[in-house]
Amino acid sequence: MDTLSYKTVHLNAETVKKEWLVVDAAGQPLGRLASRVAYVLRGKHKPGYTPHVDCGDNVIVINAEKVVLTGKKMSQKMYYHYTGYPSGQRSEAAKDILKRKPTFLVEHAVKGMLPKNRLGRKILKNLYVYAGPEHLHQAQNPKIIDINTIK
Repeated sequence: MDTLSYKTVHLNAETVKKEWLVVDAAGQPLGRLASRVAYVLRGKHKPGYTPHVDCGDNVIVINAEKVVLTGKKMSQKMYYHYTGYPSGQRSEAAKDILKRKPTFLVEHAVKGMLPKNRLGRKILKNLYVYAGPEHLHQAQNPKIIDINTIK
């Protein structure tokens, strides 16, 4: 038996081939969209996935303002942040955030599904979220993919 055909391929920063992908978030549930985008950003959809290397693709998410939250989450789900001052905890409902910063919900959900270390922060820089249908990355010739076909 030829053992050379069974060698495990480990990618590094020089051998990774990154693509640009466009994902349409219109009508997609937020959690499912975020988990699939994180999966692609991490590179787990590629056969040469290496856990300690940024081997994922660059993902452009368009129509982030049309993302869907199921049930009563749009009015009941709260997002919290702390100002740093005494009694400075602030909260805001998802529907208010969607009006004020439509890209925040997608960015926040994807960030929570990535590793909490240097690699996770580096991978998050490969995510580009836009509220409307237009994006600024036409020069990279991105491929439009259906996020429901991943996984």
